Amino acid sequence: MQEELVQQFHLLLNNLIQEIKAYPDEESLWAVKGDIKNSAGNLCYHLCGNLNQYIGKGMGHTGYVRNRPLEFSIRNVPKAGLIQWINETAAMIEKVVPAVDLSAPFPKEFWNREMSNGHALLRLLWHLGWHLGQVNYHRRIIFPENG
Repeated sequence: MQEELVQQFHLLLNNLIQEIKAYPDEESLWAVKGDIKNSAGNLCYHLCGNLNQYIGKGMGHTGYVRNRPLEFSIRNVPKAGLIQWINETAAMIEKVVPAVDLSAPFPKEFWNREMSNGHALLRLLWHLGWHLGQVNYHRRIIFPENG
């Protein structure tokens, strides 16, 4: 089951890379418009921070230190930098998830509720998919010619 989870994370992270590459330039990646307050760059940064926090630190004990406010305030990271961080996050998942006992409890201090590691991984996949859809929507709103 862990290998299937790794495959699903890789699928979504690869889709995120394709979305980032589809932006015509660096500026549009960080643009916001109307009620859309989070840029694709910020959502990408947030997703990698989230996965490194909960899978890396929570399950893999990597020592990752999250700066969630930075995820939504950072600007102008080049596409190559975002893609590199996505790839590093995917490599972390590939290392950590196969070793995870899915039935073991996920550390309660992260979400202040009881759940298994398997449940936490499903929630994280859902979160990744949710924001991936937002990135796709953002790209089509900011640059409709490239939709």
